[in-house]
Amino acid sequence: MTGDVVDLAQKFGGFSDHWRPRVAAQLNGQDVRLVKMQGVFPWHSHAEAEEMFLVWKGRFRVEFRDRVETLEPGQFIVVPRGVEHRTAADEEAEVMIFEPSEVINTGDAPTSDFTAPSGQTI
Repeated sequence: MTGDVVDLAQKFGGFSDHWRPRVAAQLNGQDVRLVKMQGVFPWHSHAEAEEMFLVWKGRFRVEFRDRVETLEPGQFIVVPRGVEHRTAADEEAEVMIFEPSEVINTGDAPTSDFTAPSGQTI
């Protein structure tokens, strides 16, 4: 994966399930994960890591306990470590996530159908 050109349209076209991030690249202990989202994800936080969400296609929101941020294609947000949040998309959105490789997508939330297998690549 390192040193190879990544075609995002091709990579996103390679899967159809929601809430199951795929690792498209790794750098400096970080994953570049691709995920399709639709619906509402559980509330959670990551005590030891920030997360960056970059919208590739669709409309996506990050809900915090005190506000909601809606993102359009080409926009991103960084969720600070330890901050409770949930993500949501009324219609399918394609999003890139940048976070440490060891981060579990559901953070401190109980294991559920939303908990993705780790290290799944595309």
